[in-house]
Amino acid sequence: MPLVMMTGLPSSGKTTRALELERLLNERLSQPTNQHRRLSVQVVGDSTLGVGHGVYGRASEEKMARGALLSAVERAVSRETIVIVDAPNYIKGLRYQLFCVGREVSTTQCVVHCAIPVAEARRINQARGAEGYESALFEELAMRYEEPNPAAKWDSPLFTVIQHDPNDQLPFDDIWDALVEKRAPAPNFSTAMKPVTETNYLFELDKATQEIIAAVLD
Repeated sequence: MPLVMMTGLPSSGKTTRALELERLLNERLSQPTNQHRRLSVQVVGDSTLGVGHGVYGRASEEKMARGALLSAVERAVSRETIVIVDAPNYIKGLRYQLFCVGREVSTTQCVVHCAIPVAEARRINQARGAEGYESALFEELAMRYEEPNPAAKWDSPLFTVIQHDPNDQLPFDDIWDALVEKRAPAPNFSTAMKPVTETNYLFELDKATQEIIAAVLD
């Protein structure tokens, strides 16, 4: 049930790192001596949902895409699945919503930040041609991007990979420890799933009804 949120500028290598993390997790889980072999890994994101880059240039479509992503993550999260969210996740509001999804089911989670200078991301995006973002949309998303803050609970623990440094590796062992070896936090009051009715609902309803009747008769 652990949850991994990928984040970074457009064309910063999020999908590349997400697939790398998926491979490393499957390799670790397939080891005969691994006590967590029951876990599986699932990537959820724009590519799996059929969301194209163009939706991020149209507010109404982007809102629908975010809703579809949240719904897909809610369906995928379980006690037996490590979910990697391979989407831009470029604003803290969406990362907070994903954080709440994880907390509702008491899961561990982390954020992987694919850090890269805007100029380098722009160069990569241009080299991708038709597979990249349109130039105007790239600039808009780069300007709107909100970098994760390790002091914020929804961005913590935070693992940063310097994408333009070929020697900087994905800190897989640290990610594994944060997701699998660490005990999941209990849901707090704001994120806990609440029952449809309280256990004393009928008692309170009857009490309130009697008080209203008494007030009218008086």
